Amino acid sequence: MTEFLIEKFVKNYTQTEDAKVREHYGRLSSLTGIACNVLLFAVKLVMGTIAHSISITSDAFNNLSDSASCLVTLFGYKLAAKPADKDHPFGHGRIEYLTSLILASVILIVGFELLRGSVMKVIHPEDVQFSWIVLISLAASIGVKLWMCGFNRKLGRRIDSSVMLATAQDSLNDVIATSATVVSLVLSAFVSGPIDGIMGVVVSIFVLFSGYGIIKDTISELLGQPADKELVAKISEIMLNRQEILGLHDMMIHSYGPGNLIGSAHAEVSAHGDLLQIHDTIDEVEKEIYEQLHVMFTIHMDPIQTDNQEIEEARKVVKAILEQIDSRLSFHDFRMVSGPTHTNLIFDVVVPFECPLSFSDIREQINTRLSLQKQKWYTVITFDRDYIAE
Repeated sequence: MTEFLIEKFVKNYTQTEDAKVREHYGRLSSLTGIACNVLLFAVKLVMGTIAHSISITSDAFNNLSDSASCLVTLFGYKLAAKPADKDHPFGHGRIEYLTSLILASVILIVGFELLRGSVMKVIHPEDVQFSWIVLISLAASIGVKLWMCGFNRKLGRRIDSSVMLATAQDSLNDVIATSATVVSLVLSAFVSGPIDGIMGVVVSIFVLFSGYGIIKDTISELLGQPADKELVAKISEIMLNRQEILGLHDMMIHSYGPGNLIGSAHAEVSAHGDLLQIHDTIDEVEKEIYEQLHVMFTIHMDPIQTDNQEIEEARKVVKAILEQIDSRLSFHDFRMVSGPTHTNLIFDVVVPFECPLSFSDIREQINTRLSLQKQKWYTVITFDRDYIAE
């Protein structure tokens, strides 16, 4: 069913990096959601009135809020598809993240309202009238919401959309909410007490936690997350496949919305190589990364000496010292400047965020261990962070 709808209503549906195609996916998700949620709202409102159930009525208005969320999503995808302009040279893709925040805020509002109504129902309980037609209607509602969850999850994974994945989570919340309502309705036929209100409280707490989770994940996207490990591996493979590139470091990738990635890295090349040939290779690599991975990539060349025995010996010493301090430490841009009384070792140390040592602690340990060497080595160290996801 999902594949049929995609092929029917999304033109060029395989080109998921294209902003217009993403907009069409968003339109399909939103219009489908509006249609399903309005239908469910009408059915549950009638059933809630028949059964005198606060949990069913609250569930109905939860579906109505979902319809409003779908409208927000519809406009969000349209705005995100706008091309770059002079005020926003990297495009408008991050509007998708803002749309996720709005969606999560709606979920929180619904959760608080559901919690308030449920607490009042616990304090002032009313009898719930069991009805087979109500039970069957709620079971059908669960089936619809399960389909919507799978539908939006499939679309969200296909185009890497946090909005659709949040919508899928919201549909799953509705399944749990309606299931709790069904349990409440069945128990009400056998047990006295505020079962309806208690179930409403349980559902509202779950809804609130899901809204918080969506907000937490979306804010993390806006603040900037580490580069995806799989993407980094693919970029590294493309770069290191060229014999002119001996190593790489300082890779950074910035997201300006799904499908809009900009990155950079330093490529280590021989200091004695043909500069024009190396530059030509770098241009080809940048083009290949964009064509294969859709990342606008810039590569900086770092010349290194590969035939100096003294530098190689010093490099091995520093490498061994870093492994002794913390095996996760690495270094790059290693060079030597010799003088009449001492030699400066100049290099960058990459420190992962998980390393408990401070920069000053690492510097002190490096210098202490180097002082035990026969050579008189001083250090000029620059510390970097590792921006790659573990």
